[in-house]
Amino acid sequence: MKIAVAGMGYVGLSLAVLLSQRNDVWAVDVLPDRVEKINQRISPIQDREIEEYLSTKQLSLHATLNAEEAYRGAAYVLIAVPTNYDPDKNYFDTSLVEAVIRQVHAIEPNAEMIIKSTIPVGFTERIRAAYGIDNLLFSPEFLRESRALFDNLYPSRIVIGVPRDSVRQRERAERFAALLQESALKENIPTLFPNLTEAEAIKLFANTYLALRVAYFNELDSYAERHGLDTRQIIEGVGYDPRIGNYYNNPSFGYGGYCLPKDTKQLLANFEDVPQNLIQAIVDANQTRKQFIAEQILARSPKRVGIYRLTMKSNSDNFRASSIQGVMELLLSAGVRVVIYEPTLVENEFAGCPVEHDLTAFKAQSDVILANRYCEEIADVLDKVYTRDLYFRD
Repeated sequence: MKIAVAGMGYVGLSLAVLLSQRNDVWAVDVLPDRVEKINQRISPIQDREIEEYLSTKQLSLHATLNAEEAYRGAAYVLIAVPTNYDPDKNYFDTSLVEAVIRQVHAIEPNAEMIIKSTIPVGFTERIRAAYGIDNLLFSPEFLRESRALFDNLYPSRIVIGVPRDSVRQRERAERFAALLQESALKENIPTLFPNLTEAEAIKLFANTYLALRVAYFNELDSYAERHGLDTRQIIEGVGYDPRIGNYYNNPSFGYGGYCLPKDTKQLLANFEDVPQNLIQAIVDANQTRKQFIAEQILARSPKRVGIYRLTMKSNSDNFRASSIQGVMELLLSAGVRVVIYEPTLVENEFAGCPVEHDLTAFKAQSDVILANRYCEEIADVLDKVYTRDLYFRD
């Protein structure tokens, strides 16, 4: 079966690799370098399973810049293009999703389109009506950006939104679910077929709960640090309650990355006509945490602060909306000099700050080293390091 995937970020690429084990998959992207790497079986993103599968597995995977080549004759087209949050519109920018929908409809109108990009609640039904199409579904992804293929091989669940009372699309959704199940290594995967709009809500509420959990343990840590308490002892005692659990509880400088910042803001926007307190608090808590971290650093009166890695977390090459950048901006606004160590950057400057490519020189230049996540390569200057990474994980 021919399947096309639009967008080769971590969502699209992981799906393309997963499905190309058993299907003929055509991956479309607008970046020539990304397409070239995929065809050379080199991963353009940092994900160890994707790297392994591309280099060792027999995959029927073709990357192209030519949309018509990819979409023509495809039974399914998966749409995994970016939907960044637009603060001016108070809404996801869905223009790239809509552009792909128009393109596929013109090239292969019989293909079943499945949106994997995160979208506002109500978007799919609105687009189906606006374009007069009945071959558009929504299937949220629940992936960690550095373990995306792993999470497709061992998914927590498969969710595909289907229009009410559409037998034809229910059949197509079930067939697509079977394709995911056949390619996964996990057996007996929970598979749900909610209504389209409910499926969209599942995605946003799931990510907002994860952000809530991050914010909760960060505020627990802020309280403990302000009062001189041992955060680990408190978290351990709290986590033994099986309703809470000892997971996703490692303090940080805040939630960041591709999904949580924008998804929480979009859900808050969807609450425009619904009374709420908690969703607003989850959004606000992230900025409050960054301000607290900045205050802790400023209290040390450093001459120069070293920013160790801009990335959001360990084993990731993504630093979009990373919390450490928010802290860095607050320090800069307070007049603190900053130097950055980020090995994925080739530039000598980032956000107006010097980038030091030599780790030893970076350590020597820094009075305080700010690290959202600890790494052994800064163990020799631990007396300089400020981190809230208590468990040295995730």
